[in-house]
Parts: sequence; structure tokens; C-alpha cells
Amino acid sequence: MEVKEVKPPSGYGKPPWVFRGSALYQLHLVKAETARAFVPKEFKLVEAFGYTLGGFFLASYDDSPVGIFDEAVGLPSQAARFSKQRITAIPRQSESKANGFLGMIGVGTAFNKPMNCLDIQVTEVKGPVATDICTISVGTAALAKAVPEPNLNKLTGPVINMSLPSFSGRTEYNPHLLKYSCQIECRIRAVHPAKVSGLPVKPKNDTEQSPEQQSSNFVDSMTRELGENERNLSISVMLSKPILALEFNCLKMQVGAPIIVFPCSKNTSRSC
Repeated sequence: MEVKEVKPPSGYGKPPWVFRGSALYQLHLVKAETARAFVPKEFKLVEAFGYTLGGFFLASYDDSPVGIFDEAVGLPSQAARFSKQRITAIPRQSESKANGFLGMIGVGTAFNKPMNCLDIQVTEVKGPVATDICTISVGTAALAKAVPEPNLNKLTGPVINMSLPSFSGRTEYNPHLLKYSCQIECRIRAVHPAKVSGLPVKPKNDTEQSPEQQSSNFVDSMTRELGENERNLSISVMLSKPILALEFNCLKMQVGAPIIVFPCSKNTSRSC
């Protein structure tokens, strides 16, 4: 394995880069054949019975080297627009004795029936083209503000510190596989998983076309299908079965400068 430091990108200041805000980290059971498309060939995929762990990281940053922004980490990366719609629900008292007890200690409502939720429409933006990807319905206190700010710390769980590796690269802009050190300090608690819904597939156009139009459209469709295949794989990960959702409040994330883990050969394609 070759490890080599990479010159930090200009315009972002000196590393480590600090991000502050809140996030939802959701683990899913993902089919191994789906996940394998995102794993570089240098890495071995850990799987059992045809499945592995995947998921997504949905974050809302109040402060960062590039200002305020949202992100949903799923491969491949692409600029996107996040359209948010807040939904307020009237809490209904459950007849269950167990839920009644949880409500008395202030846990039942926060975990199972959040008073507010947030529908987030994720739209991929590539030049002048905008493509709707999915809708994420979040009911957590951090992202949906289900409780008033003064009472937020009562429901946000213990403070933890952890170190996580982060990978990027293998794109047309940077063919190398890059690794970042990521130090996270936050309050953490288990929450109800967010609901992810995909979008219906648009019907194909069967109108008659000239040979020239068919040839041009064939090239365009092949290029589009490659992008759609990557997009569909990402959506399939998000639509897989959730098994654990963790809410990160009072998040402070420090990201170190990237290093090259595996260089990409000049004689290979971007998928090397």
C-alpha cells in the first residue's frame, strides 16, 4: 500500500477543516452485489449471507470552511439541492402502558412519535440539468427541530469522541483513492430511522426518429444510462432495510488533509 500526502485544495484554508452542525447516521443491510460496485478492488468486502452493512450520512452544517450547507453522503458524490418542507404533527397519547411510561420520562415521544418532521427532497444538479433523486423524511430532533433549543440537550444523549476514516476519489477529477482522518465530537442517541422514498421510473419515448437522431440519441442514452446506473445503485443503498439510526447533535467534526492510499495507474480508466 502506498501512502502519499496530497496538497490541500486552495480556498478552504489550512487543515484540519472544522464542520459544526447536526447529522443522522443510518446503517442499512445492503445486498453485497450492490455494495461491491462502490468498493475499490483493493479492498475486501465484508459480507454474510449475501449482505453487508451500508447506509448514509445526512448532515446539516451551521458552520464550515465553505459556509452553511447540507450533504447526504452516498456514492458517487455529486452537487445537489436540498428542498425542505417542515411538517407539524399533533402528538397522540398512546394507550400502551409501555409507551405511557416512556412518555412520562420524555423518551417515547422523542423516539417514536416526533412532533415535527422534515421532508427533504434531494435533487442532483449537474450543469443546467437537475434530476430528482429521492425524498428523505426525518423525524429527529437535530435535523427537524422536534423540540425547542433550550430543551434539546435533555434528549440528545451522552457526549462521545470517536475517530473515523473517510474515503473519496476515483473520479474523473481525481483518479486516486484518498483517505481522510476524521475526528468527531458530539452528543449521540438512537432515533427512529428516516424514511427514504425513491422516484418512479419515467416511461420511454417510442416516437419515430430519423437514423441520425437515433444514432445521436443512442450515444446520449449510453452516457445517461451510465450515470443513471451509478445513481440507481446509490438510491438502492438508501432504500435498503435500516437496522440502526443514530442522531449526532452538537456535532464538531475535524477533517485532516487527504493522503493517497492507492494511486491510479495512468494506463487504466477511472474505474480502476
